[in-house]
Amino acid sequence: MAFFGPALVLLTIFLFLPMILTLVFSFTDFFALDPSLTHFVGLENYFRIFRDEDFSKAFFNTVRFVIIIVPLQGLGALGLALLINKMTHCKKYFKVAFFIPVVMSLAVVSTLWMQIYSPEGILNAILGFFGMTAQPFIKSAKQALPSIAIMSAWQGVGYQMIIFLGGIQAINPALYEAAEMDHATPWQKFKDITLPELKPLCVFVLITITIGAFRMIVQPMVMTGGGPSHSTYTMVYDIYETGTVNWEIGLASTMAIVFAFFVMILTVIQTIVTRDKEGKHANKKTKKN
Repeated sequence: MAFFGPALVLLTIFLFLPMILTLVFSFTDFFALDPSLTHFVGLENYFRIFRDEDFSKAFFNTVRFVIIIVPLQGLGALGLALLINKMTHCKKYFKVAFFIPVVMSLAVVSTLWMQIYSPEGILNAILGFFGMTAQPFIKSAKQALPSIAIMSAWQGVGYQMIIFLGGIQAINPALYEAAEMDHATPWQKFKDITLPELKPLCVFVLITITIGAFRMIVQPMVMTGGGPSHSTYTMVYDIYETGTVNWEIGLASTMAIVFAFFVMILTVIQTIVTRDKEGKHANKKTKKN
């Protein structure tokens, strides 16, 4: 208890207590600048946020961002892991090179990509070299969210790449040797050996990417301020604006509870998929015995 006690105190103050207060405040109209006027409003905040156009737009923007980044970052990480695993030279260099953006500050990366996406940036210079028209990217309501998604995938792909690379290197080489004896093609090896062996990792990676995408706030805050026309306004950004700019703590707490609900759903999905995987292995072993 002497070792566990301080950690428990810190967790209680900075994690458990805020979680409880968030749940309590979600049923009130708590206004931070005048707490004395706080009243219990029941479920009114929950009805209010789903009638709020900004929250609805933020929700659909977040879902759209998730739909773009999950396959982009997941497939990109798997592809990079497969390529690096096949390399015989400079493997450590490429692992470090792809992982460096992960440890960089998102604010720094966002600022860097603002220069890349600018009208005079390198990306438009490349498009001009090939005779293509310059694009507005983050200045356009249609292109801003996909542009941020591409930048976010570039920044985070190295982390998932390391996870996939570890999983690939842990696969028993005898499986590939047996496949070669049966004259299996590279695609058949990937489809019948690599993918099934990486399935638990794929589930973990996809869920973590999804949860991270739902939590996006730094990129639009630095690059677009939620614009143009609220096209990059996300759920977490809306919670931040409501709670720390408008001081409507009760409403912001309700948004946080709704956000946590979606995260819980994703966690349950991950648990169910993983359990099904373990259950199939257990049934196969039982049948063999």
